[in-house]
Amino acid sequence: MSTRIASAASISRITTHIVGVILLAACAPLPPPCECPPPPAPAAQARYEPAAFSALPGWDSAPHAASLRAFVAGCARPVNAQAMQAACEAAAALPAGDDATARAFFENEFGAYAVVGPDGTAEGTVTGYYEPVLEGSRAPSARFAQPVYGLPDDLVVVDLAEQYPELRGMRLRGRLNGRRLQPYYSRGEIASRNGTFGAPVIAWVADPVELFFLQVQGSGQIRLDTGERIRVGFADQNGYPYRSLGRYLVDNGELALEQASMQGIKAWAAANPQRLREALNHNASYVFFRELPVQAGPIGALGVPLEAGYSIAVDPKFVPLGAPVYLATTYPLLPQPLERLVMAQDTGGAIRGAVRADFFWGSGAEAGTLAGRMRQPGRLWVLWPRGAPLPRPLP
Repeated sequence: MSTRIASAASISRITTHIVGVILLAACAPLPPPCECPPPPAPAAQARYEPAAFSALPGWDSAPHAASLRAFVAGCARPVNAQAMQAACEAAAALPAGDDATARAFFENEFGAYAVVGPDGTAEGTVTGYYEPVLEGSRAPSARFAQPVYGLPDDLVVVDLAEQYPELRGMRLRGRLNGRRLQPYYSRGEIASRNGTFGAPVIAWVADPVELFFLQVQGSGQIRLDTGERIRVGFADQNGYPYRSLGRYLVDNGELALEQASMQGIKAWAAANPQRLREALNHNASYVFFRELPVQAGPIGALGVPLEAGYSIAVDPKFVPLGAPVYLATTYPLLPQPLERLVMAQDTGGAIRGAVRADFFWGSGAEAGTLAGRMRQPGRLWVLWPRGAPLPRPLP
């Protein structure tokens, strides 16, 4: 992930001050002495429960050859290199296209573990995402007036784990005001600049709702008016938590819960253009992009191209990136089982929790229809190399 950092000394002083204020780590040894309350009980943790492969729904009939192909692609950027090395080497020597051979490989090299949330539940939510294709231009015009921003120079990203290892995976994002780090501009503040915001513009697109969903998906293609096609991928974001537009519209009585799909939101936006900006600004989070080669697929957080139908986004606090994950859910709005071995190759701002996954459907309108309708119950099993220490999920 790209970062823009000021001098190490000034950032060190800033983060020390901010984190100290946030953590309030203990009672200060100043008179009069405080009576410290007893420490809170340890938070419940997610856990992995061993499972037999025969207990995984649909395991014997799943398309394992395609899963093996996705696993091998992820071996190019192994996050858990030491644990995965032997399995990656063995996978590279296998013939392609043989489901039985691929299934035997996963059973021999890995053990299966059910993912169980801190509340003890093994069932969670599976949503879908895709790579949208937008119409656009390299230059602004009356038609193409919505900027797709690259990374701004004044965005400061501080990895808190460098000074506080217990805050692994947490980052501060903001901008410097003199020697003080303050929150970065929100979505509303960025949009109010009307294209004069201080960041490079990769391209201009026509529809603010399509741009919003491009940011939600994290990557996409832009078909330019010259006939050229470019691909953009996630570079960073402004530091605000993701807030659901669909939930906002439901909570405000604009849509019924069953209408709060991507298609339903787009229909509401078309019927309510004068109220659209207020609704979009409810989600203060804003994503910045980088231009990527068109030849490769969309690049996930693991750093490898995502495979349609075989890549998922996960919460890396609970499911390690790069791990095979057996998914048991159903197709959007259907009882038909969707059971297969997929790869944890991406993350997302809305993907939070242990038993939580976002299923990558591919590129274009058909994939978008499936992704927009998908919100199914599901279960996850992490596959982990035999003999390797299990990763520890966080509270």
